[in-house]
Amino acid sequence: MVKINSLDTQFQIDPLLVRETICLVQNYCSSKLYQHAKVEILLNSSFENKGVAAIFLLRDDGALLMQHRDDKPGLPLAGMWVPPGGHCEANEPIEICARRELREETGYDCKELNLLCSFIDDNVEGQPAYPLTAFWARYDGVQSIEAHEGQAMEFVERERASSYEIPQYLIGLWDQAIAALNHRLVMFEEKR
Repeated sequence: MVKINSLDTQFQIDPLLVRETICLVQNYCSSKLYQHAKVEILLNSSFENKGVAAIFLLRDDGALLMQHRDDKPGLPLAGMWVPPGGHCEANEPIEICARRELREETGYDCKELNLLCSFIDDNVEGQPAYPLTAFWARYDGVQSIEAHEGQAMEFVERERASSYEIPQYLIGLWDQAIAALNHRLVMFEEKR
């Protein structure tokens, strides 16, 4: 079973229904005025160390760092624009994997990663489903970004997303990451 915690509510669900349940939990949280509730998913041990991490590195204007994937036959999401990320190595915790993948693909050293969501990703045609954990982080505006993998690496403004070939399910995650960033920025301003 998969356990999902959201502030004051805990759900236990079948792993095959994770993605659909996340949507229900997020709607529940929104209806309870928990619009920025952190939904935490703990995948059962059958998926340990087989996961994939994706990092939504955002500028303050909501632009997302995207990688233009190589257009190679058999490569998942070939030729599409996706956030940096990749597979965990043996016995590698998912957060360490996310930091490593971001550094390997972009040269960027992330100081703070925030959990966005986890789900069983079955969106890639011709590929088996796998556990995907998405993190978001705020770009520091200081470190340079380099393209160590793929055809290109660039910040894409949200308003221009339709001009890029981006998998639709990633657009929804991008919007969630922007909401989390905006919430963080508002909290930061309130503390000042």
